[in-house]
Order: sequence, then structure tokens, then C-alpha cells
Amino acid sequence: MEKLTTHVLDTAHGKPAAGVSVFLFQGDRLVSQSVTNADGRCPEPLALKLPSGVYRIEFAVGDYFRKLGVESPFLDCVPVQFTAAAGQSYHVPLVCTPWSYSAYRGS
Repeated sequence: MEKLTTHVLDTAHGKPAAGVSVFLFQGDRLVSQSVTNADGRCPEPLALKLPSGVYRIEFAVGDYFRKLGVESPFLDCVPVQFTAAAGQSYHVPLVCTPWSYSAYRGS
């Protein structure tokens, strides 16, 4: 079953990032949005079918870190732009701190 999923890990605090708002765009069009759960995962896939094209997931990590007491996180919104091929499944994890991030195509 093709789908797009994600999760967010907070490596500064050594835990999944719960409560991060996540937005999926194709161009300027908002396709879906979600909020990560206690496991740092969106409870439902961001998409069940992705036509071929360029997509962007935006992670609102600044709000998340401010809620944890980080006064001035360097990162606010982390965009991850990627190209999808029809018929493929994608898992796009984000590993972050208030000052850095890494994203990759997971399994």
C-alpha cells in the first residue's frame, strides 16, 4: 500500500517529539496536516496516494521547542522538499534539536 508517513525525534532531549505540527504541501497547495503523537509519529499517513511530483513537508519545531522552555530556538519551521514517484511509499523522518536537523528517506 503506497503512503507517506513521518516521525520526529528530539535528539536534544533524547525522546520522540510529541505535539509537532506537520504540514504537507504540493507547490503552494496544502495537501494535509497533522500533529505528532507521544511516539513522535503522525497518527495517520500524511497521504495514502502520491501522484508523481515535488512535495514539501513543513515541521513546526520552533513551537515545540518553545513549549519545552527553549527561549530562542534557532529553527522555527523546517521544510523538507522531496520528489515522489507514483506507486511508491515514503517515510520521511526528521531528527532535530533547536539548532540543527537531519531528514532522510526511511523505510
